[in-house]
Amino acid sequence: MPYKEALDLQQHVHSQVVEGRTPDTLILLEHPHTFTLGRRGLIDDILIDQAELDRLGIDVYHTDRGGEVTYHGPGQLVGYPIIDLRRWGGGPLKYVRALERTISGTLDQFGISGTSEGHPTGVWVDGKKIAAIGVKVARRVTTHGFALNVSTDLSYFKHIVPCGMPLAHVTSISQETVETAHVSDVASVLVREFGQVCRFAPEFSKVSYNPGETVSAAN
Repeated sequence: MPYKEALDLQQHVHSQVVEGRTPDTLILLEHPHTFTLGRRGLIDDILIDQAELDRLGIDVYHTDRGGEVTYHGPGQLVGYPIIDLRRWGGGPLKYVRALERTISGTLDQFGISGTSEGHPTGVWVDGKKIAAIGVKVARRVTTHGFALNVSTDLSYFKHIVPCGMPLAHVTSISQETVETAHVSDVASVLVREFGQVCRFAPEFSKVSYNPGETVSAAN
């Protein structure tokens, strides 16, 4: 799903959750090639000019999430939990830590040891970042979320300073395992982990927002 359409979908669901008309929702999807800059993101952290961005087919968006610049693209599982933290029973920091535990638990199911301890926000494998996290909380309801590299083409990260860290290295589930991982398989595992960590009982549905576009969601 194009990033702008996913952003519009998040905002729509956010307003519904704030008003109590929609249950907490986890949106899972993949984006086309996109660079996003968070509130602390610097345009200089994108290392190629507009002509090269156009040649590579990469869109750029400034966002209101936390963090700096990151990449989204095919083979990456992106999750946007729209959660009412009042009902959930925790603040923003507890929530971010829950996302990290969810991702680490997912990686465990694929024989990968991920950690957040001793590193900036996100999930890391042997010093390489495998998942980025950047969230926003407005009216106690979350938007944005996480991006987990599954079978991502990691070469796109060389065009940015990932998360504002010039020496940061990135990896993916496929890089860390013998067999190629599939986003749909990882998504199924992650939903179970998310339910266990965040104490939800997911119910799956297909959410239609724009004509011709659907996205998986767990309520």
